[in-house]
Amino acid sequence: MGLKPNQIASLERLYRRRVPPGELITAELAGRMAEISREIRRQIGVLIDRHGAVEYVIVGDEKGIFIPELSDYPLGRRLLRGLRYIHTHLKGESFSEDDLTDLALLRFDLMAILQLHPDDRRLAIQTASLTPVAGAAHPCRVEASEPLAAFRMDFGFFVSHLERELEKAVATETREVAAAGERAILISVTKESREEAEDSLEELKELARTAGVAVLDAVIQRPRQFNPRYLMGEGKMREVVIRALQLGATILIFDQELSPAQVRSISEMTELKVIDRSQLILDIFARRATSLDGKVQVELAQLKYILPRLTGRGVQMSRLMGGIGGRGPGETKLETDRRRIRDRIAKLERELEELSRGRQQRRQKRVRAGLPIISIVGYTNAGKSTLLNALTRSHVFTENLLFATLDTSTRRLRFPREREVIITDTVGFIRSLPKSLMGAFKATLEELQDADLLLHLVDCANPRVEEQIHQVETILEELNLGDKPRLMVFNKTDLLPELKKKSPLGFMKIRQLARRFNAITVSAVDQTSLEPLLQEMERRFWPAPPDLDT
Repeated sequence: MGLKPNQIASLERLYRRRVPPGELITAELAGRMAEISREIRRQIGVLIDRHGAVEYVIVGDEKGIFIPELSDYPLGRRLLRGLRYIHTHLKGESFSEDDLTDLALLRFDLMAILQLHPDDRRLAIQTASLTPVAGAAHPCRVEASEPLAAFRMDFGFFVSHLERELEKAVATETREVAAAGERAILISVTKESREEAEDSLEELKELARTAGVAVLDAVIQRPRQFNPRYLMGEGKMREVVIRALQLGATILIFDQELSPAQVRSISEMTELKVIDRSQLILDIFARRATSLDGKVQVELAQLKYILPRLTGRGVQMSRLMGGIGGRGPGETKLETDRRRIRDRIAKLERELEELSRGRQQRRQKRVRAGLPIISIVGYTNAGKSTLLNALTRSHVFTENLLFATLDTSTRRLRFPREREVIITDTVGFIRSLPKSLMGAFKATLEELQDADLLLHLVDCANPRVEEQIHQVETILEELNLGDKPRLMVFNKTDLLPELKKKSPLGFMKIRQLARRFNAITVSAVDQTSLEPLLQEMERRFWPAPPDLDT
């Protein structure tokens, strides 16, 4: 540190000072800080809690101070930290950009600088606080400097008023999502076109909604080069974090997969939880898994994903705990050391092998029964479970959410003349699904391998219908299922705006689209629309005999 023992002792004695509740700082404490700062030729700072106790004494250099991690004062869901930060400037200068960035990121109750004048013993004070205005151009407001002797402030009144104003500002921005548990800023850092980035973010919004997260804002950054530490530039990352704090966000969700090092770097900048698309999907999987199969697959995928992100400081683990990004394995497992997590992974893999053998035996029974097998595949939320229910008059869980179904469901479908098929509903696909998550699809993939026919269900009312068709076809190719016989089915025709109005042009449009993809059109919520599909499925397995009269 380069300080003499008596100087260190002087700094340590600052901890004994007490500030009355209504004051920002006493003249005695300010004067003593100025004396020590002049003597050691360094900036010094104190962090004072709302009871007036000096909680931290910090020593910097001539130009600035590095504020340590404030683990004893976590921000959590509060809008202010409960600490005021007062430090010295040796040359009487005003707030630096670093000062104001620290104020915005760390959410101090107030920041003040004691301005020392190098030519005499004069001492001035200047204060800055967070701007309690939604959408303000700058997150901080800076007051004019004034002599310390003339400075007056009722600090208790000031901080309670500021908290009320900040709460009002956040409520104004987020009144529609006030009841949500988690509040997120979505972030896309990509070299794709803006249109593609916006489409992907729309899907991320739907994923967030499925996970019960309220979306406050979305940010698209298209850099020339990716930043290895923050994905986007450090300055832009700070802006996003400050914006998130202004809006009262609790979590940052990246559309791109973050490396463990990037998660650590961003988490060092903010106490907000930081997750990516993959972790959000895993959280949804954990919510949706109901069978033992599904629960084991999801927990295994989560632990494998989280394991490399547990390297580093202990606080990194706590930032992954609780709520979104921490569901499934549970809090205690996320706090265990890497060896115990590896042991858990090994145990789950053994369980999964046992479950896989059980699934294989059940599939072999179906094969021996000689019944054709149809698997419904498609993009997530295309209506696969609804169609299964409609065809078989069963009651598989359905909801207008992404990944509403994770566990595979199998039913029998009867045709006339005592003919039967096995029909299975599988988990939906999604764009840019990382290979690290494919383990959670193990049961689905095994079902698809045994299928005699893939029913590719498409949400034809989705504006991104062609892209979703392409995504599913690509995934099927990657899974070596490209040669499987398939039948494309356009679902949700009842949601097409043109058909709602019974427009002739609307009927023509859907017929042209179906003809282009050689698809059958249905509405899974309308039993009368299913007859052509049933006839085509029956024809695929039991073709009509040729007409002998011709």
